[in-house]
Amino acid sequence: MIRFAIVLLSVAHLLLADGIVKELAAANLKGAAAVPIIPGLFNLAYVENRGCAWGLLQGKVWLLAVFAVVALFFVIRYRKDVFCFGNTAAKLKFLPHVTEVLLYAGILGNLADRVFRGYVIDMFDFYFRANHFPCFNLADVYISVAAGAMLLLSITAPSKESASL
Repeated sequence: MIRFAIVLLSVAHLLLADGIVKELAAANLKGAAAVPIIPGLFNLAYVENRGCAWGLLQGKVWLLAVFAVVALFFVIRYRKDVFCFGNTAAKLKFLPHVTEVLLYAGILGNLADRVFRGYVIDMFDFYFRANHFPCFNLADVYISVAAGAMLLLSITAPSKESASL
């Protein structure tokens, strides 16, 4: 029960951070030109994203919201397998828990935007010359870091054959 409370509290803090950053972007960047932070590499910009990365599924806000709910259900239902609980090296024991929190916060942060705004606010704009990476937000960072951690967990988890020996 304590672990559940810690997960819930951690997710709430990350959601709060995501929401604050999005509100700050809306208040300070909406209708303004992009603000160069690292010229030639990184801007802060305001984007109302009605799809997902690379302009995919534009206008399919409810489809993306349903997908997020299904993904969240799947992750919660199969969390022990998804996060490799109990199958990690001693040095990585904390990683499944951090990964779980990041993934929940990322999914819920963008889901809340889609449901309550009808779009996701993005503000981080990385680019090189004329090539812009898709603008993203803090919830996207949470999801990306969680995906990388899940990959690391799956690589370092013992195989089923070696676990049964």
